[in-house]
Amino acid sequence: MADSSIAIPSWTPPADSGIAIRWQQAGDLSFELAEAGSGDRLALCLHGFPELHYSWRFQIPLLVERGWRVWAPNLRGYGGTDRPEGVDAYHIDRLLGDVAALIDASGAREVLLIAHDWGAIIAWQFAIRKIRPLVGLVIMNVPHPMPFKRELRKWAQLRASWYVFFFQLPGLPEWAFGRNRARIIRRAFVGMAVDKSRFPKEVTDIYADAAMRPGALTAMINYYRAAFRSVSGMTAGTGKVDVPTLMIWGEEDTALTIGCVDGTEDYVSDFRLERLPGVSHWVQQEAPEKVNAILADWLDR
Repeated sequence: MADSSIAIPSWTPPADSGIAIRWQQAGDLSFELAEAGSGDRLALCLHGFPELHYSWRFQIPLLVERGWRVWAPNLRGYGGTDRPEGVDAYHIDRLLGDVAALIDASGAREVLLIAHDWGAIIAWQFAIRKIRPLVGLVIMNVPHPMPFKRELRKWAQLRASWYVFFFQLPGLPEWAFGRNRARIIRRAFVGMAVDKSRFPKEVTDIYADAAMRPGALTAMINYYRAAFRSVSGMTAGTGKVDVPTLMIWGEEDTALTIGCVDGTEDYVSDFRLERLPGVSHWVQQEAPEKVNAILADWLDR
């Protein structure tokens, strides 16, 4: 990798948090990993755009308390994780392969997949395609692909997804998002949040600094470019999920309409939906107390 900042952690956890940052080789890539706990029951937490493993900082201690070893990787292209070049390197099949490689590298006996935003897009596909056995699936603010396909035929969701079309342009999205030390990245959190106090400068700085690493913005935006080119592969098959699934949804999501949750139960045999009014897309960071209470109850049951 040409980027000498790759091996610099994108987040330094508090000394008393029990969370350590290290690099984990999985498949062909080296992943920057936030790790806590021990044992052969793995909770694998997948972040979204434009986030990091840092977005799970409130959930990691809860999962450790419940007896899970937690791995929260920076996905390919993010932070200190390797950044392959080219749009094809971010095809959904590559992203699914990363999750499988991480699970294999962990040696875990049981795997719980917890995911938000782009991480949840990957997680849905991982469960639908049954790439590795899972004991549970937790999805936050991303719809199952089949209801989302239906909602994309409606103007409200199509309008809310305007940025996906913008991301298809060459170079311009990187220029726009990189201006003024990634000001748009900072504003994405503060602007969309209902409780803006959850995103002070010291929080948004972590995301902005990671996005400003050489090549990071292109890698992050390439997820959308690759998905746009292979959209048919995101809704193939029956879409059936036979893993116990918890969906937590912040109702004030401005990127995804609330109609996206309707009909999920038609595709998931063991499904629980928890809607949080007055909470934005950044649900696990904006309302960690509520999210953790729901997650704890679901895990305990």
